[in-house]
Amino acid sequence: MVKLPKKKESEENRLKALVERRAEFNKHRPKFVRQESWRYVRIKSPWRKPKGVDNKVRRQDKGAPMLVRVGFRSPVESRGLHPSGHFEVLAQRPQDIEGLVPGRDVVRVGRTVGAKKREKILARANELGLRVVNPTGLRIIESKK
Repeated sequence: MVKLPKKKESEENRLKALVERRAEFNKHRPKFVRQESWRYVRIKSPWRKPKGVDNKVRRQDKGAPMLVRVGFRSPVESRGLHPSGHFEVLAQRPQDIEGLVPGRDVVRVGRTVGAKKREKILARANELGLRVVNPTGLRIIESKK
């Protein structure tokens, strides 16, 4: 029997498959809510670890909401990926986007970056052929003539 070499899966297809796999995990993950948050308005729903001695959630009684556990996390390879299947890089200055790979990485401009520096980052990303996830933000400064 002759062994054929495995087909090399392209990096882009592999990353897209990871994002789909992460979405599949998220579909089956339960909603983790704070106990009694559905009962009282004063108790908000963000998760808090139950610490009471007789707490049904902590004891994991049948019918009680699920307890947060490490097994509900998404796959390691898919963490930190942008939904488009690319690695997201935060740029605070134009030098931050040097050395990024156009097909693999996307740029997100930091929210505290001003209009002048944002314009420089967008121009440099355009030169390098990188996609910017949030190109619109602060107003673009018009040059005075």
